[in-house]
Amino acid sequence: MKAVILAGGLGTRLQPYTTFLPKPMLPLGEKPILEHLIEWTQKNGVKSIVLCVSYLRKTIEDYFEDGKRFGVNIEYAVSNKPLATAGQLKTAEEFIDDTFVCMYGDSIFDFNLRNMIKHHKQKKSFVTMNLYEYKTNLPYGVIETTKTGKVVAWNEKPEITANVNTGCYVMEPEIMELIPKNVPYGMDDVIRKAMAKNKLVSSVVSKKGFLDIGNKTTYRKANQEYLQKLGKI
Repeated sequence: MKAVILAGGLGTRLQPYTTFLPKPMLPLGEKPILEHLIEWTQKNGVKSIVLCVSYLRKTIEDYFEDGKRFGVNIEYAVSNKPLATAGQLKTAEEFIDDTFVCMYGDSIFDFNLRNMIKHHKQKKSFVTMNLYEYKTNLPYGVIETTKTGKVVAWNEKPEITANVNTGCYVMEPEIMELIPKNVPYGMDDVIRKAMAKNKLVSSVVSKKGFLDIGNKTTYRKANQEYLQKLGKI
């Protein structure tokens, strides 16, 4: 089985950190985000990896080379322009001929990928999505009313829970047929298209094991946590 890691984004929300480094190469502790991802993938039994690269790709290629130094085999799918998530995935089509894992290169995962792959095969799914149980507090008082407008309850800053997409999938190779070539295309569009064609899209939910490096604030917080673990601060 192969894992496709989408590592070609511009990382605009992380400027100026990403001026000279692609987002997946930003350090968390003493290793780039992408190295943490590759180690996690290998730990879960997947040792053949396709990196979809574009922006500042030489930085990634020079660091990881063919992957032997990291105990994996790495191939590169290259695009010369931003293609969004599914558009990037399409560039790896020639490397894929069986069930595969796909993940975004700007998050950290630590759930049981082996179990997710097992679930995907048992359900005979077309796509299996990893979801994260996200909890947050609304910053307002939420007022419940009847249809006539009578106020019946006041919930001050209630906690809400939702299952959110983490950007880690197990997929069948036929997913590539739903993605147009060489144009920006979102993963959400592909999943909706699959469901419209009555393909089975299933999910597994994790309550931990997901860290999103979405912007400067989350990146600084995550890096500080990793440095603390290492005793560097």
